[in-house]
Amino acid sequence: MARSASATQGMADSAPLRRSPGLGDLLGHLIGESRELVSDYALLAALDARRAAIRLALLLGAVLIAAVLVVTAWMALVAGGIIYLLGQGASWITALLVAALINLAGAGALGWWVRNLVTEMPFTALVRQLRAGAPKEPS
Repeated sequence: MARSASATQGMADSAPLRRSPGLGDLLGHLIGESRELVSDYALLAALDARRAAIRLALLLGAVLIAAVLVVTAWMALVAGGIIYLLGQGASWITALLVAALINLAGAGALGWWVRNLVTEMPFTALVRQLRAGAPKEPS
């Protein structure tokens, strides 16, 4: 028994005493936690960007399908108009000319709308902040 008591006392003497963390230990822990935090935010940003890219692809696919359906409907309306004009006694040339003029008028209206969209250059607020001045008015 004496041997067992001295062995226990010897183990207690050889066990390292737990000291309070110093400034270096705290800074090391802070840097490690900061790295983990930045890594977590980077992973979150990557996953969020991936999710946004998938949603954008789905949205663009849906818009493309809708555009095909709209074009098909427009073609059916033009064909119906041509058939109506032919039923009213118009010649093929007149019916096709009316359809072509309607299409050209639609294209011209769309072109005018797009022209008005691009009169303001993109990133005008950013350019204004970088130049620290007012943007020039488009001519």
